Amino acid sequence: MGITERKEREKEEMRKRILDAAQTLFLENGYEKVSIRNIADAIEYSPATIYLYFKDKNELLYAVHKKGFGLMLQDFAPIATIDDPFERLVEMGRRYISFAVNNPELFDLMFIMVGPMEACLDDEWDEGKNAFNTLVQVVRDCINAGVFKPQDPEVAAMMIWSAIHGYTALFLRKRMMMFSEERRQELMTEAFNLFCDTIKRGL
Repeated sequence: MGITERKEREKEEMRKRILDAAQTLFLENGYEKVSIRNIADAIEYSPATIYLYFKDKNELLYAVHKKGFGLMLQDFAPIATIDDPFERLVEMGRRYISFAVNNPELFDLMFIMVGPMEACLDDEWDEGKNAFNTLVQVVRDCINAGVFKPQDPEVAAMMIWSAIHGYTALFLRKRMMMFSEERRQELMTEAFNLFCDTIKRGL
C-alpha cells in the first residue's frame, strides 16, 4: 500500500471513529447536550482534530443522520419480497413505526431536528429523497395493481407518510401521555390498522 492510500485509509478510519463516538454520545445524552469537545474527549483527541473532518456540529449531525437513513433502508429491504403491493405498503408502515420506536433519538435527528438540515441547505436531501422514492414506488405499484385509483403517486405517498409520521411523532414526543402505557400501544396499533383500512377503501 502506497503512502497516499495509507493516508486516505487513516483519514477514513478517523472519520469513522468520530462518527461512532458522536452517535454513542448523542444516543446516550441527547443531541443538545453533546458538544464537539465532548466528542473529542471521547476519542482522546483535541477539538481541532474534529474540525479537520467536520465544519461544525450540524455537519456532524448530518453525517450521523445519513447513517440513520442507511439503517432504516436496511430495515425496509425485506419488504421487496412481498408480492402483494398493498401488503408491502402496510409492512413498510409497520417497519417505519418500529424503527422510530426502537431508535427514538436517531429518528428525531432524521425527521424532526432542524440542525442536520442546515448542513445541507445548498444540496438536495438525497437521504430523504431515496427513502421517499421507495415509498412512492410501492404506492405506484398499488395504483398499477388497481388497489388505489389512478392518481399522482407522489401526492398519495406524501399523504400516507404524513399520517404515519404524525402519530408516530406524537407518540415519541410524549404527546400521548394522557393515556396509560397499555392504551398508548393499543391506540398506535389500532390507528395504524384503521388508516390502512381507510386508504385501501378510499384512496
